[in-house]
Amino acid sequence: MQPKDADVIVVGAGLAGLVATAELVHAGRSVLLVEQEGEQSLGGQAWWSFGGLFLVDSPEQRRLRVKDSVELAWQDWLGTAGFDREEDYWPRRWAEAYVNFAAGEKRSWLHQMGHRFFPVVGWAERGGYGATGPGNSVPRFHITWGTGPGVTAPFEAKVRDGVARGLVRLACNHRMESLVTSAGTVAGIRGSVLGRTTTPRGRLASRDVVGEFEFPAGAVVVTTGGIGGDHALVRDAWPARLGTPPATMLSGVPQHVDGRGIQAAQDAGGRVINPDRMWHYVEGIKNWNPVWPNHGIRILPGPSSLWLDAAGNRLPGPLFPGFDTLGTLEHLRSTGHDYSWFVLNKAIIRKEFALSGSEQNPDLTGKSVRDVLKRATAGVPGPVQKFLDHGEDFITASSVPGLVAAMNTLAKSATDGRAPVLSAESVLAELQARDREIANPFSKDAQVTAIRGARTYLGDRLIRTAAPRPILDPKDGPLIAVRLSVLTRKTLGGLETDLDSQVLGANGTPVPGLFAAGEAAGFGGGGMHGYRSLEGTFLGGCLFSGRAAGRAAAR
Repeated sequence: MQPKDADVIVVGAGLAGLVATAELVHAGRSVLLVEQEGEQSLGGQAWWSFGGLFLVDSPEQRRLRVKDSVELAWQDWLGTAGFDREEDYWPRRWAEAYVNFAAGEKRSWLHQMGHRFFPVVGWAERGGYGATGPGNSVPRFHITWGTGPGVTAPFEAKVRDGVARGLVRLACNHRMESLVTSAGTVAGIRGSVLGRTTTPRGRLASRDVVGEFEFPAGAVVVTTGGIGGDHALVRDAWPARLGTPPATMLSGVPQHVDGRGIQAAQDAGGRVINPDRMWHYVEGIKNWNPVWPNHGIRILPGPSSLWLDAAGNRLPGPLFPGFDTLGTLEHLRSTGHDYSWFVLNKAIIRKEFALSGSEQNPDLTGKSVRDVLKRATAGVPGPVQKFLDHGEDFITASSVPGLVAAMNTLAKSATDGRAPVLSAESVLAELQARDREIANPFSKDAQVTAIRGARTYLGDRLIRTAAPRPILDPKDGPLIAVRLSVLTRKTLGGLETDLDSQVLGANGTPVPGLFAAGEAAGFGGGGMHGYRSLEGTFLGGCLFSGRAAGRAAAR
């Protein structure tokens, strides 16, 4: 098949692009799948992910005695999203459709393609503000057996089957730079052909321009992701409500996640809404074995670590580990410093620390039941131990004075001496005060109460939450401190789309021939998450919006 023969061009071979292409192939349409990276990068950021998917009232939840419903999930979504703008019309409709999808055919649709889920459902973004505030009332974070590669594999297989059948042509190392329009209708794309390389997945491929291209098609689907790899764009979009943007951040995505496709769609008449809504993590650590420049990994923490700001002040409730990402980001930006600290011990890190990413979870990624069982019964997980051994953000010590002295040294070296000096006496007092609250099965300390509440959920008691014990108990030592940085990840706004993933223009009508899905579309509608995410909804948003775009473009 030659490029001119394509019914539809899909730009971007991440998860949303693969899903859209698979749907087009299923409908018998011919597709040109264009990707600026090499073929080894099919699956994009989804391949690197932990594979968490948001499901509602699933069999996995019911087996763990979790009572969920569409009504409860929608209550949580509305309280988390905080829709409050006129332009939230389509994002809200997308959100409602997605919640119903997550409670309906999402699991069976994935199951038919071979997806399977780890039996313990995770409880992310727990909120803590009240029934109608942000956060998940119940555990909904379903981990795919095989993590990110397990999510992407069935769709990549369908795309490759389309290649074998002559319905799909892969145009990798092709960078779209603009959309071609004719009489107001999008009719193709143009851009640069990049030099072919064998660069490993995640590393920046060649940017040497070796030619130009222009491909016509009946429709174009933009699935090129967000802006998290370009910190200048992140800072430009940073909202005043979150304070000043950090001077230093870690990158949760490679450099090529640069917003190029969004800009091309804007130039062709598409409208971007909610560009100031974003989702960056506050539990970022520098990867000791980086794949891309400034590569950061997110800690997926349990609730027990003591969280201190750069000056040693304990974070207020409910800003505990795993409770409210955006609220914690807003609070920490008000401190005037770009980092914070977890203080914990070996017993807590053994039970509660997981690291986001397929490569950080070889047991789940490799689908090894034996190795997963070891996670619950052995010592510190292997990937976490490697960070303890090699990660520059990790400190261990046998005493609080020794720990604090090392924390001060690390902070000073990273900030040219501008870091506040922590007081060993103050940190010790915080730990002692917290530990006194452990002596009884009740407490006025909201975090201690939250820990005990978490352990009423069987999944947390089994593998995610340490028994409430004094952090200073020498039997659970050594003491550990972890420096945390802001980690760029997702843009929650994007190209405004209707429920058929058609990109809308400034007048609210569709731009003929133009569709968008995934992060480029704010995962649907231009921002279906609103201000916050319930987690497990980014991959799910790619699945849902990619499916809608593929089906609509096929029609």
